[in-house]
Amino acid sequence: MTLACRVIPCLDVAAGRVVKGVNFANLRDMGDPVALARMYYEQGADEITFLDVTATVDDRATTYDVVRRTAEEVFIPLTVGGGVRSADDVARLQAVGADKIGVNSAAIARPALLSEIADRFGSQALVLSLDVKRSDATASGFVVTTHGGRTETTLDALDWAREAIDRGAGELLVNSIDADGTKTGFDLQLIGLMRELASVPVIASGGAGAAADFAPAVHAGADAVLAASVFHSGQLSIADVKDALAADGVLVRGREDAS
Repeated sequence: MTLACRVIPCLDVAAGRVVKGVNFANLRDMGDPVALARMYYEQGADEITFLDVTATVDDRATTYDVVRRTAEEVFIPLTVGGGVRSADDVARLQAVGADKIGVNSAAIARPALLSEIADRFGSQALVLSLDVKRSDATASGFVVTTHGGRTETTLDALDWAREAIDRGAGELLVNSIDADGTKTGFDLQLIGLMRELASVPVIASGGAGAAADFAPAVHAGADAVLAASVFHSGQLSIADVKDALAADGVLVRGREDAS
């Protein structure tokens, strides 16, 4: 059975406020995360992703109070990432309403963390968050970054994705740092390469600028599409994206008449 494509707004949060920039730099305030999450839920979002983009940089935990208040307002799956360093952190986040947990920098520093989370909570609760840049330094041409895209590693993005899946990651959230916030479209090559290797769902992130940008990402191999700026600015609604996907033959929730 073909699964419907999910449309996921992303709340990048710093100091309790939603922020957005270009290539993860020059962040600007976009509003209250709880109010935005509630609005997207009412618009028909399939999930909400909440990323505390400065938790790792500031060496602190995710803001649990904001997660709790968000979970009280939305009744769709909530993925939370940023500052997760242990299985106990996952337990605390689930206790305040998170359904799935995104892990990035801490797993790169200690890959066994992925296995620990998957063994304790199940692969369905574990999302590997990949902030990826193009690079001539790796065989695939893509390198993994940490700390909100600020620090390049030596890890080939495709090799790391394979290892993470082997260790129990249940989804890949693949964000192109090069495309992030540029509104020039998703990195279709990156999505396609991840789809070829992945036995788990792939979420495409980074670069959405128009409703027409989303279907190519799905056709390239994404199981879900994630965006931030175009939603926060009011340029697009969830319905706009779902309508465009359905018009391009993509099966989406609430638009089951797509061919």
